[in-house]
Amino acid sequence: MERETGWIDTHAHLADEAFSDRLEDVLLRAMAEGVTRILCVGVDTVASASSVLFANQYDGVRVPSVWASVGIHPNYAHQEKPGDWESIVAWTNHSHDGGSRVCALGETGLDRYWDDCPFEVQEKNFARHWELSRSTGLPVIIHSRDCDTEMLEALRKEYKNGELRGVMHSFSSTLEVALECVAMGLYISFSGMLTYKKNEVLREVAAKIPEDRLLVETDCPYLSPEPKRSTRPNEPSLMVHTGEVLGKVRGWTVAETAERTTANALRLFSKMR
Repeated sequence: MERETGWIDTHAHLADEAFSDRLEDVLLRAMAEGVTRILCVGVDTVASASSVLFANQYDGVRVPSVWASVGIHPNYAHQEKPGDWESIVAWTNHSHDGGSRVCALGETGLDRYWDDCPFEVQEKNFARHWELSRSTGLPVIIHSRDCDTEMLEALRKEYKNGELRGVMHSFSSTLEVALECVAMGLYISFSGMLTYKKNEVLREVAAKIPEDRLLVETDCPYLSPEPKRSTRPNEPSLMVHTGEVLGKVRGWTVAETAERTTANALRLFSKMR
């Protein structure tokens, strides 16, 4: 198989209002920086619908090809309305409303930083994404904030049903957590936080993750990387700075970093091929 070139931004919130009047320009800048694919991530049914729409609108001719992830974020699970989950499930059907461009579920997960959504509601929401993942084969994009213990407990429970297919997105925890996640089948994705001067420990973690489980992302419009940290909003074209830092800690060239992380992304999000 011919090797892929360019970058894949595995986590971007293109449906955010920060991009509402500039999305075409954002995508053109990403293409100019070598970003060939972008995974547009849903946080509720509204954002998921936009993700599906963008994925079917931008097919990689003039701009990067956009792919969709659909799901309900832990901080919004308590706001779910009747029919919302049924819409998420329907989008995973290849024949439904552009569903052929849906290549992942989420983001979903657990969050102890914010307390808007009762934790038991988050847990139930997280579990049903895993059930849907097992029935569809789609990987899960996992949000985890200030809840390592609870997250590992939830993942271990799901692991009893078989190896997990998904990614710990915008990873910021310890090497021990990362390696246990990898042992259960998960990938580890790094965002602009990897570039921050105070995050030397995180860079040490990135240096020790198995190379076939590494991904890069922006989590835009958030977490702009150094040296563009003051730039708002963050956007996919800036992901190359995160990739450069990852390459530096791994001892890879920029081209090698792009090639390896792209190969990993295509292995996990296999519908992107």
